[in-house]
Amino acid sequence: MDIRKLRNYEEYERRFRKSGELYRRSTEYLPAGVNSTARATFSGWEPFPLAVETGSGSRVTDIDGNEFIDYLLGLGPMLLGHRPPGITKAVSEHINNIGTVFAMTSKKDLEVAKKMVDCVPGIDKVRLLNSGTEAVLYALRIARAYTGKKKVIRFEGMYHGFSDGIYWSKHPSDAAVDTQGKLTAEVQGPGLPEGIRDSLIILNWNEPDELKEVIEKHNDEIAAVISEPIMCNTGCILPEPGYLETMRELCSKYGIVLIIDEVITGFRISLAGAQGYYDIDPDLSIFAKGMGGGFPVAALGGKKELLKLVDDGVVSVAGTYSGNGIALAATSATLDYLRQPDLYEEFYRKSVKLMNGISELWKKSKIDAYVTGLGPLFQVWFSKHPIRNYRDAKKYANGDIFTLWWEEMLFKGVLFHPNYYENVFVSMAHTDEDIEITLEKAEESIAAVEKKLL
Repeated sequence: MDIRKLRNYEEYERRFRKSGELYRRSTEYLPAGVNSTARATFSGWEPFPLAVETGSGSRVTDIDGNEFIDYLLGLGPMLLGHRPPGITKAVSEHINNIGTVFAMTSKKDLEVAKKMVDCVPGIDKVRLLNSGTEAVLYALRIARAYTGKKKVIRFEGMYHGFSDGIYWSKHPSDAAVDTQGKLTAEVQGPGLPEGIRDSLIILNWNEPDELKEVIEKHNDEIAAVISEPIMCNTGCILPEPGYLETMRELCSKYGIVLIIDEVITGFRISLAGAQGYYDIDPDLSIFAKGMGGGFPVAALGGKKELLKLVDDGVVSVAGTYSGNGIALAATSATLDYLRQPDLYEEFYRKSVKLMNGISELWKKSKIDAYVTGLGPLFQVWFSKHPIRNYRDAKKYANGDIFTLWWEEMLFKGVLFHPNYYENVFVSMAHTDEDIEITLEKAEESIAAVEKKLL
């Protein structure tokens, strides 16, 4: 399939002319014309990324005046939609009446930490930070200090931030195997120290026998297993029944720290995160996106015995902006909002309505496609085969068809990320009307894709 011949670049240029002009000017001052790889042309935003003008609730408007029902949602943080009034008010009042950064503690620190511990049974204490990358970096440092061991198991297809120690094997090539066919660590790009390779063990996700074999053989070297509870950086791949439980049992048996990365799933899948949904009790947990109502904040939570290393100053977990007033006010107000009775039940009702509706539309089509996810977080796979892990996605999933569908949906006023390794996010601001419109546009878009392909 020559995707370029099937794309409607002329229509794209016409609809988003001002975005194109801004992008071309921006490349003179910004590397790749943007401030994140996920917004670059090589991440799917071809021929150029869209430029936003404003966002409110479930909608965003670009600088050409096009309005979209938004399922990109800032790649997940806008759990409550854009500019949620209560969170915006709380942050504004904090800035106007108190300030932003003091590098001192406050009553708000305790308030936010207690709310997080109350929401997530798996954590005893929490350190507030600024990004998921920071939280992962510190979690790995604590795990190694606590166990006295060096190696970390990570899974292909997952993203745990961009620090040197873990930015490996996110989306590796077919060549990332040894002579025995076992996975090897592949650097995500140049500039990372080669010696880090020896600290990582790379495995397929959703393969409990492989995990068991490696841990039983190398447990005396393994400090931690780090995993998303749902694979969210190679589309959306759910854990198979019993897999997370097996991971927890093996880590407990062999004195290995289990780190669950809930940057995407935290407070989106449930008030207690995906760990609460699946009833998994990690040793350390990472939170970010959904906890701040759209403001930049992250957290590292965990068991007292591990975080005692931080209590005693053995492991430094620092940050000038950690626990700043904006993050504290946003998180406190967001957690108050999320603890409303029946909120998640209503959220799931609408989300599942959308997910199941899109699933049924693709089932009726002549194209091989299926939907996987948990309602507030899902993706469409264009494949005849089930996708269980990254290698399956790389081998079987058709990203070109996804791109065609994305473009058709974009032209019809529905926004999500153009890369099929990302996700469709639903917010609590989406209405039944939004979902009904989205399903209408999805049906029209599917028909348009079929016409191009069949």
